[in-house]
Amino acid sequence: MSKLVVRSFAVSLDGYSAGPHQSLENPLGVRGPELMEWFFHTRVWQSMHGKGEGETGIDNDMAETGFANLGAWIIGRNMFGPIRGSWPDDSWKGWWGDEPPYHVPVFVLTQYPRAPLEMKGGTTFYFITDGIESALAQATDAAHGRDIRLGGGVATIRQYLSAGLVDEMHLAVRPLLLGSGERLFDNSLDMHALGYACWKTVAGERATHTFIRKQS
Repeated sequence: MSKLVVRSFAVSLDGYSAGPHQSLENPLGVRGPELMEWFFHTRVWQSMHGKGEGETGIDNDMAETGFANLGAWIIGRNMFGPIRGSWPDDSWKGWWGDEPPYHVPVFVLTQYPRAPLEMKGGTTFYFITDGIESALAQATDAAHGRDIRLGGGVATIRQYLSAGLVDEMHLAVRPLLLGSGERLFDNSLDMHALGYACWKTVAGERATHTFIRKQS
């Protein structure tokens, strides 16, 4: 049975998962890439980008797990690209070049319709305009029993958490203070009342890996 999972999602000690002033030049916001330093050094990331062997170890193990048993992804419009409002044309095809790293169907939440976009390597982007439940239903059908990874950004994950639809989360907690940006948690999101609990933590080389799941 498919589960909706958040994996390898970075968060700072002061609760931010993106820096301020996100733009084409700073897709993760100012200082946002510091959140992902735990991932950039791993063999998983290095091999994905043809940059050499990379490091093995706990962080790499966690990154590998993040891509295991996935049948579909759900992402927000901002994670697909920096364009706001209606699509001016079909020229923007994502941040990742001709062959994105997903290799499965990806469902993009948006208010503006767009035809499906088929890319190299098995990735097809589907643009969903009728809400998070519809995106989850379509992703579940496409996943054929494998898990669905909720890729972000922050607002997208918060929507699914608020609706109690996320089954499991893996947060990579980085030892840094961003000071501003987009918070994953605040007083409007009562994780305990929603039925979530932390069940495991693992110390990695550059992050502490925290696991949260919905209680049955």
